[in-house]
Amino acid sequence: MNKRPNIILIMTDQQRYDTIGAHGYSYAITPNLDKLVNQGVSFTRCFCSAPSCVPSRASFFNCRYPHELGVYKNADSWTHSWVELLQQNGYHTVNVGKMHTVPMDSPCGFDQRYIVENKDRPLRHESEHGVWLDEWDKFLRNSGVEKPSRDSYKRHPEYERALGAYKWELDNQYHPDIFTGNMARWVIRQREADSPFFLQIGFPGPHPPYDPPEEFLSLYENMEMPQAMRNEREKELQPYPQKRYRQEAVEKNHDAVKWQHHAPDADIERMRKHYFANVSLIDNEIGLILECLEQKGYLENSIVIFTSDHGDCIGDHDHVQKWTMYDCITRVPMIVSAPGKLPENEEYSGLIQQMDMVPLIFEYAGVDLKEFQGSSRNALNMLNNDVPPREYIFAEHSKDNLLTGTEFMTMVRSKKWKYVRYQEPEYGELYNLEHDPNEMNNLWSNSEYAHVLAELNPEIEKFDHERYT
Repeated sequence: MNKRPNIILIMTDQQRYDTIGAHGYSYAITPNLDKLVNQGVSFTRCFCSAPSCVPSRASFFNCRYPHELGVYKNADSWTHSWVELLQQNGYHTVNVGKMHTVPMDSPCGFDQRYIVENKDRPLRHESEHGVWLDEWDKFLRNSGVEKPSRDSYKRHPEYERALGAYKWELDNQYHPDIFTGNMARWVIRQREADSPFFLQIGFPGPHPPYDPPEEFLSLYENMEMPQAMRNEREKELQPYPQKRYRQEAVEKNHDAVKWQHHAPDADIERMRKHYFANVSLIDNEIGLILECLEQKGYLENSIVIFTSDHGDCIGDHDHVQKWTMYDCITRVPMIVSAPGKLPENEEYSGLIQQMDMVPLIFEYAGVDLKEFQGSSRNALNMLNNDVPPREYIFAEHSKDNLLTGTEFMTMVRSKKWKYVRYQEPEYGELYNLEHDPNEMNNLWSNSEYAHVLAELNPEIEKFDHERYT
């Protein structure tokens, strides 16, 4: 019997699907992720279950949709995960970086947690008064360094036009993504146990502030970036909750982003270069982590998974950040590299939910998912054509933070259609993805497509029958 594999899950925060060079996006400088693509399987139409961090991660780590967990928005509590099953079955389980559990220090099945959470603000703990310090906070404080935050960036001379994009001015060792990479490598180097291990590495970026050091920003100095997909007609067709969200982003300082209505193209391009430079920084850290695993002899018997919790509009639809159901938010990168176990340099383009990857992990780990099986399907069976791809994928979210214009929204997406149903019946979104892949023409109020809504409404109601019956 083969020795059970180590499982390395690398997860970023707010990384779009179109950020990896080997997937055909030549403006993305990602040599190490490109190598993973060449060594593994890319699930190129993988979708998260919610367009913000906490419900998306809770869904993935429990193989259940947000409505099944009662985790609908950021700050909703979740304290259990399928990591507990790996722990109970002999895996040494370690988290380095971001998990976004609530409370933030919930064990959640980990033997060890080295937590690095939000980049841009002090952290409050539900059971304590005052500020809660994660590992990065402690490192900065012990070094006598002020934590860059939404408050400190207000003093930046370019704050009003920066759109959340700032060059990292401190030494690189203080950058949260580099700090997380350094800590992950320390964990790998000091490990001596014989048991298989599950290592979750959660990078805080490229979530804003978009803050790359100069050496990564300079990679994009002469790079022609894709222009943001936006125009005035499209904005007119957006439903009120989206327009309200955009106004909230303009009025508030969220994650050090001072948004603007129809920001100049030059400022959007500058922001995008900062965002992709953050991706390249994380790519560099991933390369160093894989090199460290190889040096320790772990890589030859490991499954390496790379994904993100959701994406970022970075100017598309004249929006920034998340809380919408566009593909640039709900479609996430998903790469699985397992030499000798999975094909190499293969692409699977069928629709999958992000949690469909979990049974694949457990099958190779030799562990029964039991009660965590939930709504997920096994992506391995879809990859091998044992079962067809999903006909529909779903996402949902409740009122939250800057999303103040609706009480609840649900998305159903097929290969051809995307329908976003709001709790308020006067709003909605409908896109023909074959003719309008960039989701610029909202057909919801066009009576010619009433039959499409009639076909998709029952799918949403079956998805969450308690809410819609």
